[in-house]
Amino acid sequence: MYEILLVIYLIVALALIGMVLVQQGKGADMGSSFGAGASATVFGSSGAGNFMTKTTTVLATVFFVLSIVLGNLTAGQIKQTDEWENLEAPAEAITVPAASDVPASTDNNTSDVPN
Repeated sequence: MYEILLVIYLIVALALIGMVLVQQGKGADMGSSFGAGASATVFGSSGAGNFMTKTTTVLATVFFVLSIVLGNLTAGQIKQTDEWENLEAPAEAITVPAASDVPASTDNNTSDVPN
């Protein structure tokens, strides 16, 4: 059910974005006086504003309701432990270093320092 709600949530989000982008701004009515008056009759006699405004309102309401439902479903799930949570080495794996940080040479005749 969680996956189905996520898919619906994604579809509603994309539809809401599309509806907001398709809507005209407040200054777009000026263009109708220059010959684009037929665009108001595409969605009926009430114009595109009423239909698109109602559709955007419904999509936004569904989006917020799905957000709350998915948030509650996610909060109720058991959190899995993270393998990177405890980075301390186990007690068995800790090795005690030698007294010196410089490794001891097994062959005394060869040296990295030139004479």
